Amino acid sequence: MDDYQEFINQVYKKTGINLSLYKEAQMKRRLTSLRDKRGFSSFRDYFHAMQQNQEMFEEFLQRMTINVSEFFRNKGRWDVLDSRILPALKAERGRLSVWSAACSTGEEPYSLSILLRKHMRPDQFSILATDLDQSILDKAGHGFYAEKALKEVTEKEKEQYFIKEEMGLRISGEIKKSIQFKRHNLLADAYPSSMDLILCRNVMIYFTEEAKKEIYHRFAASLKPGGILFVGSTEQIFSPEQYGLIPEDTFFYKKAPVGN
Repeated sequence: MDDYQEFINQVYKKTGINLSLYKEAQMKRRLTSLRDKRGFSSFRDYFHAMQQNQEMFEEFLQRMTINVSEFFRNKGRWDVLDSRILPALKAERGRLSVWSAACSTGEEPYSLSILLRKHMRPDQFSILATDLDQSILDKAGHGFYAEKALKEVTEKEKEQYFIKEEMGLRISGEIKKSIQFKRHNLLADAYPSSMDLILCRNVMIYFTEEAKKEIYHRFAASLKPGGILFVGSTEQIFSPEQYGLIPEDTFFYKKAPVGN
């Protein structure tokens, strides 16, 4: 067994994270760079060091998960969510359960909380925001962002939902209280049920085709009939009908109603 494969097996035993379900070339390149930066010549030595050093282990988790985000990322798709998807969901059901999967540092669920307030009262929706990396979730919970992450946020929204601080802006407590942050592994953990809207954007590109198919099946099972899956701008689903999904708009897929 080669050094990297042994590392994959050790990581799986320790964490339940199956690195073999990520595209190998991308993941191996990223982790080799981190290993070398830390001064190790083998993945075996690197893993043993991680077992002794919590900071090093958290650094590993952050490197294997890509945390590049901003508020209302790919704004045109959020405009569709605002103008078409949310009004239709609101008309069909009085309350919405929303899941921001692989939420990274929180920009996406906070964007959702801001947008949903345009359509509904805060007591009419709830947002579950999940990610694999607890340290990233902790950062999301703090809700502090540099100005550049808010380039798609209107001045009115900044005034209403953010607190200006010396080094950036902090999300208001009002926006936070609609969101529950929770650690979750898309490849291993149970999925929540009865979701009206699921967002999973810009993370599927890192998984193997086998893993993607499993995740899409599980997302579909997680949705209520008529619920919507919103994916990233490089993650169009081919043959969505194999998952019981119907194209609703570009990068939006509806779970087929019962009887279809």
